[in-house]
Amino acid sequence: MESPAPSIQVETWLRGEPLTGFEPGKVYIVEFWATWCGPCVDGMPHLMHLQEKYRDSGVEIVGVAASEDAPTADEARSNLDAWLTEKFSNLNYRIAFDSTGEMDKLWMEASLSVGIPTSFVVDRDGHIAFIGHPMELDEVLPKVLNGSWRASDKAKSEDTERIAEGETIAREQALKKPIKDRYWAAVEKEEWTTASSAIQEGIALMPDNLGFRRSQVNLLIHKMRDMQAGLPVMRQFVRDAINRNSEDWMIAALEELFFPNFDHSHFPSAERLAMGKELSEHILALNPPQGEGPKFSSYRLAALYYHESGNKDRAIELIELTLKSLGGPELIRDEDEQDEISHLLQFLANFKGEKVCYGALCAAPNDGRFDSWYGVC
Repeated sequence: MESPAPSIQVETWLRGEPLTGFEPGKVYIVEFWATWCGPCVDGMPHLMHLQEKYRDSGVEIVGVAASEDAPTADEARSNLDAWLTEKFSNLNYRIAFDSTGEMDKLWMEASLSVGIPTSFVVDRDGHIAFIGHPMELDEVLPKVLNGSWRASDKAKSEDTERIAEGETIAREQALKKPIKDRYWAAVEKEEWTTASSAIQEGIALMPDNLGFRRSQVNLLIHKMRDMQAGLPVMRQFVRDAINRNSEDWMIAALEELFFPNFDHSHFPSAERLAMGKELSEHILALNPPQGEGPKFSSYRLAALYYHESGNKDRAIELIELTLKSLGGPELIRDEDEQDEISHLLQFLANFKGEKVCYGALCAAPNDGRFDSWYGVC
């Protein structure tokens, strides 16, 4: 905050007139986003509303797509253009495309911003007034427009907190990278002892890191199949997940216990089901069926436990509740969400033993395996 705004250096303007510089007297919102980012897509109608509401006050919004996934820049640009035409044909603000990394370097990296969506508000004098989540703009933007935001204690304290968090994340990423590189190099060669050594180093350095802890479980139980060493580690992982009351940790533990692609034949069945029962009950208490929280990640894992424990009706109920919570087939946003729903339908088809459909998406019973689902470390 208070820094002069960086320049806009993009490859292509896909929507709206090119912006070559920030005009004095106007306020700009520069938002970094991507089509694969659910919160980014969900927030686009909100940005359209802000553009309409504050257009006469000199506000201009610029969406910067700098993180699109595609084999080539040309494919990414083409896919993005088609996506915008299909999903937001009435978009009322500019969209810029950049695959060179220049915009990330000038804006995101320079401000210690991690993750998208991230919005930058450029004040009337060309200086940064705000950096943060776009959903905070409802409160911030009117104060930027009346000139009270940048001088406020709240603006300064929030920016100090944001920078401190960004520095912490940057330090952690720097510490993790050499360990992760050694781990994945060893996994690629199936050198499990070397991989285990790297993970143990990571846990010693960051004992509360979910990725390292989960990778340790996965390595011992599913790669090395060393149940003598793996069972105590798995038990502690489950206990820590419950003690933290963390849905992310409990989901990770359930995936190691029930993910269909893993061979669990060497795992003591009674203990595995007991762990699954405890984790599933805690997840359902944390995110109850009548609650409004997203159920996609957690309920499908709990459903796998209930199905394997013999409670097929409960398993089917949880998958159907998850599909219902998504709001209907017409709200499917992109291919990633379509793939996720296909996983749910595959579960449901396997549980019911018959073909099931959700709008145009259908699935028939199969052997229960999936191409991919998650990553470790």
